[in-house]
Amino acid sequence: MLILVTGGAGFIGSHVVTALAGAGHEVRVLDALLPAAHRTPPPVPDGVDWRHADVRDAAAVSEALRSVDAVCHQAAMVGLGKEFGDAPAYVGCNDLGTAVLLAGMAEAGVRSFLLASSMVVYGEGRYECPSHGVVGPGPRKVADLRAGHFEPPCPQCDEPLAPGLVAEDAPLDPRNVYAATKLAQEHLASAWARAVGGRVIALRYHNVYGPGMPRDTPYAGVASLFRSALERGEAPRVFEDGGQRRDFVHVRDVAAANLAALEGLPALPEGTARAYNVGSGQPHTVGEMAAALAEAHGTRTPVVTGEYRLGDVRHITASSHRLREELGWTPRVAFAEGMAEFATASLRNG
Repeated sequence: MLILVTGGAGFIGSHVVTALAGAGHEVRVLDALLPAAHRTPPPVPDGVDWRHADVRDAAAVSEALRSVDAVCHQAAMVGLGKEFGDAPAYVGCNDLGTAVLLAGMAEAGVRSFLLASSMVVYGEGRYECPSHGVVGPGPRKVADLRAGHFEPPCPQCDEPLAPGLVAEDAPLDPRNVYAATKLAQEHLASAWARAVGGRVIALRYHNVYGPGMPRDTPYAGVASLFRSALERGEAPRVFEDGGQRRDFVHVRDVAAANLAALEGLPALPEGTARAYNVGSGQPHTVGEMAAALAEAHGTRTPVVTGEYRLGDVRHITASSHRLREELGWTPRVAFAEGMAEFATASLRNG
């Protein structure tokens, strides 16, 4: 297959390109080289067709779609951002860009679409109350966060909740601008599939980490922020109490999930979309991740600050059972192994 990878010069995208090329696919890359992610593109594997253009450029997209069999859409502005004033940039990059791309695919007759989505579409993760069963806590209150009360209580009885794993059929509740744009991308893709008889797979990535993450940017994930601090000789600053539960999944495993999804797209019925969680299946706290990185790096011990960011959720970990069962994907990089590698891996300039 000839596969167009948007954002193929980015952190995840470049690993996806390597995996696809290694599996024998023809690959074409379209990337705007946004400075928040990188200053220059990484080395392009032999045989990859490289296009420097923005996914919002309809003419460039139309040209890039020539003879393409499937599109792997990795291009996006990522992370929580710095303030709500970032909203127009997020919506422009993520939602307008996706709309332009899908319109071009409709015209070009390309009917297979793989979307890089995110676990942030769920908002808070799955919680269970001993008295009321599975419940959905509301947004955390500023007063509670300031007082160091980080765990969301049961909305009915105010008692502590037990976090669990989120499945793909869980209610969707985006709680920041980035999350809202990722859910909008999924809705746009579903609408496109119904309109043209296309097939869509949305991969809801969990906390992806690994070699090639951008350094020193507020738009990067927490793993990159901690790794950047260590490289500067500073202690990683862990927000809240460090007890936030996440699923840290290695970028090579995410690339393998993309390969499995692209090869599984033809089996979907026409006009349908299917979502899959992409996680390691081994939840860890943010504090544990910071400690593992610091120990492997051999420098500064993390500092737990008690600070918080509005829009962050407390716990979000997923079940990747559907991806394993339906597409045969299995994560290969264990947490300790991955963090040891990442502690000294090269980062890209953002």
